[in-house]
Amino acid sequence: MLTDLYEFKKDLGKRGIFFCLSGPISQNLVAEIGTTLEQKMTLEDTSKSTVLRVFSTVVENAQNIMRYSDEKEEKLSLGIIAVGYEDNHYFVLCGNMIEKNKVERLRSKLTALQNMDKNELKEYYRKQRRKGPAPIDKSRGAGLGFIDMAKKACQPIEFDFKKINENFYFFSMKTVI
Repeated sequence: MLTDLYEFKKDLGKRGIFFCLSGPISQNLVAEIGTTLEQKMTLEDTSKSTVLRVFSTVVENAQNIMRYSDEKEEKLSLGIIAVGYEDNHYFVLCGNMIEKNKVERLRSKLTALQNMDKNELKEYYRKQRRKGPAPIDKSRGAGLGFIDMAKKACQPIEFDFKKINENFYFFSMKTVI
């Protein structure tokens, strides 16, 4: 297992990933991640606006994991977040388990976002904001956070649903900034 850990680290590096967290996600942890990412990206002379876009994307993904992951451990939501750099762009990966009954609704909303251009995303965001917050017991899912990430992305967001068993899928998403 110990030698596998080094191979895992090398594999992350080959994929351009310089930060990866898998496990329970909390608000306090997100703040620490933000500080670490800001320091690393600042050392690389990354523009402040890019640092902020990457950080806000990480925060939004972490919040989605905390709110919507159907994999819990002692009331903490489990998921994975990774940040990397390839082809002159930063990217943020995230993933978490979701129940089967949520897949098609989320797929439909994310596919719609994928097919919108920047102007359409801005207009759709404005319309959704005017609707006000969703009732606490009825999350809109693929709402303002996903729209905002799609707006900040330099290419359409990518996503996938991997069937784990009859009841659960692993949802994963990539946002390139």
